[in-house]
Amino acid sequence: MTVAEQRSSAIAQTLERIRAIEARDGVSRDSLDAIRAELIALAARRELFPPKEFPLAQGKGERFEMLSVDPDGRFELYLEVADKVVDTLPHNHTTWAVVVGIQGLELNRLYEGEGGEAGDAPLKLREEVPVTAGSGICMMPSDFHSIHMEKGELNLHLHLYGVGFAHMKDRLMFDPASGRYLPYNPALAVVA
Repeated sequence: MTVAEQRSSAIAQTLERIRAIEARDGVSRDSLDAIRAELIALAARRELFPPKEFPLAQGKGERFEMLSVDPDGRFELYLEVADKVVDTLPHNHTTWAVVVGIQGLELNRLYEGEGGEAGDAPLKLREEVPVTAGSGICMMPSDFHSIHMEKGELNLHLHLYGVGFAHMKDRLMFDPASGRYLPYNPALAVVA
């Protein structure tokens, strides 16, 4: 069996267990902790994610490799590979999300606030969570976070969402310069 076949099998088995967790326990901080444990176990199998199988294109310092998505758009799993500076504006996903490390450091900043009724209540930094090998972060649908990575180190992280990007509706990002919430725009969300 090739590495790609082993990876595909391990992902399918992991997602089967994750679907069972969500079906049994719903979406809560506790159920997301259980989902994170499943993803950390998958990420610990580093032999399934050799960097040579996910090369960065010439001149590109970041890549998103879709590893799995359900036909109905649920449970979207991808691998983020980056060796450049990544800084995003605070944003939400309107679905639950779990990010775990394979190698490198993805610093996540979590914020207090959910957009306010008029979309003008500023966010406040709540905590910073370093995501490295053996660790991860869980986010509820209304949580806002930003991502920060440094140049030079190859970062590999698994990102799992309760629904795929194409199905995320009414997402917001926060612009600290203006203090306003804006409709999420991926072209504007990355600041470096």
